[in-house]
Amino acid sequence: MSGIRVTKEDRITRIEFARLDKKNALTGEMYIMLAEALTAANADPQVRAVLLHGSADCFTAGNDVSDFLQPRPQGGNPPVWKLFEALPSLEKPIVAAVGGPAVGIGTTMLLHCDLVYATPSARFQLPFVPLGIVPEFGSTYLLPLMAGYQRAAELLLLGQPFTAQEAHEVGIVTALVPQERLLDEAENVALALAALPPESVRLTKRLMKGWHTQLAKAAIAEEGRLVVERLRSPEAKEAMSAFLEKRKPDFSRF
Repeated sequence: MSGIRVTKEDRITRIEFARLDKKNALTGEMYIMLAEALTAANADPQVRAVLLHGSADCFTAGNDVSDFLQPRPQGGNPPVWKLFEALPSLEKPIVAAVGGPAVGIGTTMLLHCDLVYATPSARFQLPFVPLGIVPEFGSTYLLPLMAGYQRAAELLLLGQPFTAQEAHEVGIVTALVPQERLLDEAENVALALAALPPESVRLTKRLMKGWHTQLAKAAIAEEGRLVVERLRSPEAKEAMSAFLEKRKPDFSRF
């Protein structure tokens, strides 16, 4: 089972994280399927909006760490790079619905969505520094742009969980919605976008994002290079081992 479910109806491509037994943790296969679904939606003239969601109480716990740490063939980019290329290049509006955990890339991918709706109980986290690596998906550029440097520094350097209300205050979340209404509300917004003049929507999105696209892509590339470098570091190895062994990491010797 891939863990990604894709449907198309009412001019909307709906992409669902569907691996609830693992809190929708993302594998390499899921990244490829997610990127392919976004690329197909972008090319389909019948599709006018994209809706991205998990369940009402779980968006995604981020990377499946066991899968993430598997050795990859030398010389090629990991599967997540397909998402790094597809989502920032999406010309059509994308609406995200977030309930429960949105960890790591579960939060950074939201920075590339156009409208994000979350339940009051949703929880966000950017735990890259505590794991001995660096943030990814352009978050070191986009989050300071949205939130201001000091709020972004608090979230990215400390890497602690934060609430949906805090995510709303810093601009990651558009609005808070009761859990029982989350998916319906996000779908209604996607339907409203799909009913608008499609070229006007596409051009307006391009105008709003276009000024920052090249810098965001440059940040993604540099972050990616440093993540690969950091994964080989003693700090990251200790942090990842501690995570898998469910113990507190010891950085005192570094």
